[in-house]
Amino acid sequence: YLWRIARFTVLQALLSMLLSVGLAIPLARALHAQQNFPGRAMILRLFALPLALPALVAVLGITSIYGRSGLFSVTAAWLALDMQPDIYGLTGILIAHVFFNLPLATRLILSSLDSISEDYWKLASQLGMTGWTQFKLIEWPVILRNISGVAGLIFMLCMTSFTVVLTLGGGPRATTIEVAIYQSLHFDFDIARAVSLTLLQLCLTVAILILLSLAGRPTEEGFSVRTTARRFEDPPLRQRIWNVTLILLGFLFVALPMAGTVVAGLAADLARLLSEPAVWRAIGTSLVLGAAAAALSLVISLSLVMARESLATRRRHASAGLFERALDLGASLIMVVPPIVIGAGWFILSRHFVDPFSLAPFMVVCVNAAMAIPFAFRILRPSWDTAASCHNRLCEQLGITGWNRLRIIDWPALRYPLSIAFAFAMALSLGDLGTIALFGNDSILTLPYLLLQRMGSYRTDDAAGLALILGLLCLALMAIADR
Repeated sequence: YLWRIARFTVLQALLSMLLSVGLAIPLARALHAQQNFPGRAMILRLFALPLALPALVAVLGITSIYGRSGLFSVTAAWLALDMQPDIYGLTGILIAHVFFNLPLATRLILSSLDSISEDYWKLASQLGMTGWTQFKLIEWPVILRNISGVAGLIFMLCMTSFTVVLTLGGGPRATTIEVAIYQSLHFDFDIARAVSLTLLQLCLTVAILILLSLAGRPTEEGFSVRTTARRFEDPPLRQRIWNVTLILLGFLFVALPMAGTVVAGLAADLARLLSEPAVWRAIGTSLVLGAAAAALSLVISLSLVMARESLATRRRHASAGLFERALDLGASLIMVVPPIVIGAGWFILSRHFVDPFSLAPFMVVCVNAAMAIPFAFRILRPSWDTAASCHNRLCEQLGITGWNRLRIIDWPALRYPLSIAFAFAMALSLGDLGTIALFGNDSILTLPYLLLQRMGSYRTDDAAGLALILGLLCLALMAIADR
C-alpha cells in the first residue's frame, strides 16, 4: 500500500513537471521572439494569476472546460462526435498541474531569455543564424542554467499538491501521500498510519531535494532582470506563424478555465455580494494579512540572498561551503511540508498553552510568508547577485556602506524585483486556503475562507462571485507591481 501510493505520488509529480517545463520552453521562446505581439503584456500578467488562485476555484474552472458536461464535451456533442472526456484520475491531475505550473515556468524561462545581451542577437543577425542555430548556441545555454531550479520548484509543488488530487484523483488508484494522510485522519482516524505516511513524505521530499541540489546550482533569473531585448533578425513568415500559434494555444489553455470562472462569477449577484459587510470585512482581512505575509517573506528572502552572496564573495574561487549550500537549499526546504500540515502542527502544539484560534492572524501570516519564500528568493537573488558583482569593489574603494549604499546603489537595482516579489507573495497569501481552513472563524474571515463557507452551504453562485473578486484582486496586484 505504501509503495503504491509513494510510486503514484512521484509519478504524477514527474509527469506534471516534464509536461510543464517541456511546453514552457517553446512558449517562452515564442513570447521572446514576438516582442510586439498584441496583448503580450496582458498575457504575461494573466500567467501570474493561476498560482494565486485557490486550487478549488481553479479546479472548478478546469472541469467547466474539460469535464463531462464542459465546453469540450458540449462542442463535441454539437458536432455529433462521440467524445466523452474523463477529467478524473491521472489525466485530470496532469491537466490541472500543467494549468498551474506552465505559466510559472514560462515566465521564469522568458525572464532568463530577456537577460541575453543585445550584442548576441546583433552578432547572430550578422552571421545569418537560423532559428535552430540560435536556440542551440544562444538560448539553450541560458535556459539550461535556469531549468534545474524551475523543474525542481514545479516538481516540489506537484509533490505537495493536495486539493487537486483530492478533487480530481478519482479514487484509490490515484491517491498521493497527502490525500492518504487526510483519509487516515478524517475517515479512519488511524493515527499510526497517518504518522507513517507523514514520515514517508518527509523522507521522500528531503531525498528529492538533495538529488536536485546535486544537479548543480541554478541561476534563476526569476522576474527580476529587467532588460529590453532587441532582436535584429527578421524571422521568416513560417516561424512567425508558428510563434503566434504557440502563444494563442498557451493563452487559450490558461484563459479558458479562468473564463469559465468569470462567466460563473458574472452570473452571480455581485451587487448583493458587494453590499454585504462580511464580504468587505473578508476583503480587508485578506489584504492586511496578505501584505503582512508578503513583507515578512521579503525580509527573510532578502536576508537569505544577502547572506549567500556575502559567503560566495568571501570564498572567491573556492568551492561553496556547507552553510552556503544550506542557504540555497533552505529557500526550498519549506516546500517539503504543505501549509495545511504546518498549520496542523502549530495548532496541535499551541493548544496546550493558549487558544489556537486567538493566534489565527499570527499563524496565517507566518505560514503564508514561509510558503512564499521559494518564489521571493528566486525573484530577488539574480538582481542582488548582479548588483553586488558590479558594485561591491567600487563601494569598498569609495567607502560607501550601510544606509547610503542601500539608498544610492542597491535600491535602484532592487526596486523592481522587490515590487514583483511583494506582489507575488501577497497574491499567494490571498489565495491560500490550507492555513485559514484550520484557524479561520467568524472573527478572522478571509476571502478564501468565506468562499469555502459558501460552497459548504451549497451557495455556489455566491462562491463563483467571490472567486471572481479574488481573481481580480490578484490580477490588479500584479498589474500595479509591474507599473
